[in-house]
Amino acid sequence: MGMTNSTSNGYYGGGITDGYESDSNVPERNGSVTSEGYGTRGFTRTNGDTGEEEPYDLICVGFGPASLAIAIALHEQSYPGRVLFLERQPVFAWHSGMLLPGARMQISFIKDLATLRNPRSEFTFVNYLHRKKRLVSFTNLGTFLPLREEYNDYMSWCAAHFEDVVRYAQDVISVSPVCNNSDNGDDAKPVKRWEVLSKCTVTGKASIRRAKNVVIAVGGRPAFPLSIARELPHRRIIHSSRYSDSVLELLDDPSKQYRIAVVGAGQSSAEIFNDLHSKYPASKTSLYIRQHALKPSDDSPFVNEIFDPDRVNTLYSLAPEVRAASIREDRTTNYSVVRLPLIENLYDTLYHQRIRDPDESNWQHRIHALQEVVGMERDREDKIRLKLRNTRTGEFSDSGDEAFDAVIFGTGYIRDVHHTMLKPVKSLMKDGCCNVGRDYRIAFREGTVADDAAIFLQGCCEATHGLSDSLLSILAVRAGELVDSIFEGDVSAETVQRTL
Repeated sequence: MGMTNSTSNGYYGGGITDGYESDSNVPERNGSVTSEGYGTRGFTRTNGDTGEEEPYDLICVGFGPASLAIAIALHEQSYPGRVLFLERQPVFAWHSGMLLPGARMQISFIKDLATLRNPRSEFTFVNYLHRKKRLVSFTNLGTFLPLREEYNDYMSWCAAHFEDVVRYAQDVISVSPVCNNSDNGDDAKPVKRWEVLSKCTVTGKASIRRAKNVVIAVGGRPAFPLSIARELPHRRIIHSSRYSDSVLELLDDPSKQYRIAVVGAGQSSAEIFNDLHSKYPASKTSLYIRQHALKPSDDSPFVNEIFDPDRVNTLYSLAPEVRAASIREDRTTNYSVVRLPLIENLYDTLYHQRIRDPDESNWQHRIHALQEVVGMERDREDKIRLKLRNTRTGEFSDSGDEAFDAVIFGTGYIRDVHHTMLKPVKSLMKDGCCNVGRDYRIAFREGTVADDAAIFLQGCCEATHGLSDSLLSILAVRAGELVDSIFEGDVSAETVQRTL
């Protein structure tokens, strides 16, 4: 998978992306809405979070870009309700492991958390620049693509406005139905509430909260080849989502001559491969890809229309087999592709080596094409040798004398965390699985769940809602639609009640 700018806050390492699947630091906490004088408009705070009060109208599991966009939409559309966000991380951080020097977003800043839904929003990227006194300077850059570091700071700035309704360091274990037995005890009444069980990652204390509606937006968990996953955890194996956080702990001497492998043909892997050249200038680096070459992403205007918000309607309405074929056709816009300028930079690096020595086996930095990693073995120093398969001939080999001090996998994410959380709910689901409607609401068997109680999924519905489901591109519009669906379009209300 390629590098995207995901919607996940990193609940499990990765989530919504800005264009190519994958993968900024914890921001400064100044400039909150309250301190700027406009953030509390439309909100009423109350004290307490005992779990014994009346249930929340909405609990969002995860507080990454998807839930942050929901918080902004709730604030601006002024719906009534008690709302709470539960986040596993101790602070807001978006793909902190891929906050690399000079890395830029792959989508326009106009596709921020608010603009496409409400261009006059206080939470647009433009207003962020204005508040940070960088609007004119950014304009002088002449680009629509901010640095990933700056975009992370933008989202962190937005998140700081809602800290009173976010519980950080809360690992959600499960979502369960609150059963309502009938008076005569014969039949169960429809479920009207959900019970959210979480555990504090600091103290280990468990908490139970009840809600009418639950949104699950937890991103994905790191994906590895099956043969490698069986060897985990291993201190020399790192997923791209933790690259910046982990590599310097493992390889703590930048001047040392390490041997480092990167696996994957997407943006994340290419960025890491490129970053290693400057981070460890004396080290040998190898990039293993299954294709014959790194392929450029297609972000031309017509192709980019597949990420337009209104395309979700078109795609969702298709027959399942037609929809699946359409998604397969469009996958090269998002998976295993790299921005052309980075490809050209890497080629230039390799070409300079060719000038000095035509024998590639002597090069400091190499790309090994048509190589699939199918296993590993450890040497006496606990370094790693990779087992390889040629994807064209099927021939097996290994990395030979290359025993690696670190192997970094940019192999994407598995977006199935919701299945574990929702095990207690499975018996209520229609057909026993997480089928979702156009509004991302899970379909339950008739009569088992009340109409005003629902569970929604975000960032794991690509099969029904298209490639944009795990991307930043549609967040602003989707958040507005989801809020409308939950609160039934009641725009007459004046407040959204936020509770600690």
